Amino acid sequence: MQCKALRDSDQEIRNFKVSYFMASTDSLEDNTAFAQKNEASFPILADTETTVSAAYGVLSGGYAMRRNIYIDPEGVIVRIDDSVSPATAGADLVDALQALGVPPA
Repeated sequence: MQCKALRDSDQEIRNFKVSYFMASTDSLEDNTAFAQKNEASFPILADTETTVSAAYGVLSGGYAMRRNIYIDPEGVIVRIDDSVSPATAGADLVDALQALGVPPA
């Protein structure tokens, strides 16, 4: 549901000067199949060794928790959204980008 919500908001997200992706602790093969099945319009990264998830503090029980982490061009985390709603993830992302004053593309 979250993947589809982001996919469906892709044009609005691309109106901002951002890069975005999902990350999962699943294998590359599983993530590739998932992306194809859900017609993802963005990358889904495979963090099979969980190093990225652990570094960002989102690892729980071997899996990455749903979080939106906003990082500015200098690499500084400016916001962490820990109440991601899969059904509204795309619209919520657009709202957050507007609220953060992210420049247009």
